[in-house]
Amino acid sequence: MEPTKKLSNDDLRHLDKTVVWHAFSQMSEYDGLIIDSASGCWLTDIDGKRYLDGTSALWCNLFGHQVPELDGAIRNQLTRVAHVTNLGMSHPATIQLAQRLANLAPGELNHVFFSGDGASAVEVAMKLAFQYWRQCDTPAPERTKFIAFGDAYHGDTIGTVSVSGVSRFQSLFSPLLFEVLRGPCPDSFRRPSGMDPNQASQWYLSEYRKLLERHADETVAVIVEPMIQGAAGFVTQPPGFLRGIAELCREFGVLWIADEIAVGMGRTGRMFAIEHEGIHNEHSLLPDFLCLGKGLTGGYLAMSATLCSTRIWNAFLGRHAEMKTFFHGHTYGGNPLAAAAGNAVLDLFQTQYSMANLTPKIAHFQNCLAPLRELEIVGDVRQLGMMAAVDLVKNRESKEPFGWDERISAKVCKRLLDKGVWLRPLGNVLPILPPLSINDHDLDFLSRSIFESITEVQMELGKLEP
Repeated sequence: MEPTKKLSNDDLRHLDKTVVWHAFSQMSEYDGLIIDSASGCWLTDIDGKRYLDGTSALWCNLFGHQVPELDGAIRNQLTRVAHVTNLGMSHPATIQLAQRLANLAPGELNHVFFSGDGASAVEVAMKLAFQYWRQCDTPAPERTKFIAFGDAYHGDTIGTVSVSGVSRFQSLFSPLLFEVLRGPCPDSFRRPSGMDPNQASQWYLSEYRKLLERHADETVAVIVEPMIQGAAGFVTQPPGFLRGIAELCREFGVLWIADEIAVGMGRTGRMFAIEHEGIHNEHSLLPDFLCLGKGLTGGYLAMSATLCSTRIWNAFLGRHAEMKTFFHGHTYGGNPLAAAAGNAVLDLFQTQYSMANLTPKIAHFQNCLAPLRELEIVGDVRQLGMMAAVDLVKNRESKEPFGWDERISAKVCKRLLDKGVWLRPLGNVLPILPPLSINDHDLDFLSRSIFESITEVQMELGKLEP
């Protein structure tokens, strides 16, 4: 094996297109950035050009890059041990993080299973829920199905793809997937014709009630992305819908899983997205599982967590011979380096990034986004906390989207790159998730660049006179 040698920029570009297989990318057309370094909210590529990171490294770098507190926590942990298996072992940093998450989460979500990524955390919740019904005090082995939302996204494992509903990600693999009971996508923007958001919420809930009336006895759990469905295009749920789903789960006696991989850890202006509709204050409505990832370590290291209630935990306790054990685990689950970063993230939330401290920044973000609503091809601008999205449409009245092959959002993002801003589109949607550490000046630059780039694409389409 050859020793590592410094590669030229041209060599890096060639190898990046021919050896590295990039996620969700057509490699015959691939031409991505190669980032050499980053600091704060800014990325620097191998040519020295800087870009404002408008996606927080795909929704996970909560506080930006080179955060002194996170850097220091990981360096300090390196002087002790880099990895300890959690099969028959543990580590103080991992134990402390589990305790702090359990204390932070509402109700009796007091038990933490660590994994390596968001899909794994959701898969753990699904398997735990399935096994629960086979060994709880009143077993119900006929419960074999999950209820999921239209256009949901929960990960890329076979289990999480099964409960996901984005057809372009899953249709090819349909022979491998298990059957799921699926309801409509609870969309505040593209809601049923003639309905206001409150009416739409009740309509969506009525559809899920029908599903539960027919299938509750065979349902393991309802799986939910609270408040915002990420890969669906940052679809926001109408007011009252999340609470209504929680109430339905309790009424029909099914478990529910809150997938907060994208929306948890302060992203929405609350530590957990379920807090937006008061569910955290009513223990009877709390989810049985809460899945966290992405921002859990500030985007520094791969770690996710599945929090479960004491009710679930107790169903797995027994003698070895009873086979109630959860036979599932990941090599790097509970990794001490990742746990050290996670503890440092929670420390930062207690100090400079408290939810109260974020409130003025969220308000400024909202003001920055407001002018985008006036653009001809912008159908909707939606925001919750420091998560926002711009929905690009061919017709504002009908909300008709652009065709997949038109790649309008990709054209906007190309113009943004020229201006020094990095965003990654989702179909016709531009997700905007700057790090929580972004200052007002950079927020102004970000929103102004988006406005200019969309305006330029409008002109190209003949939608606006120059």
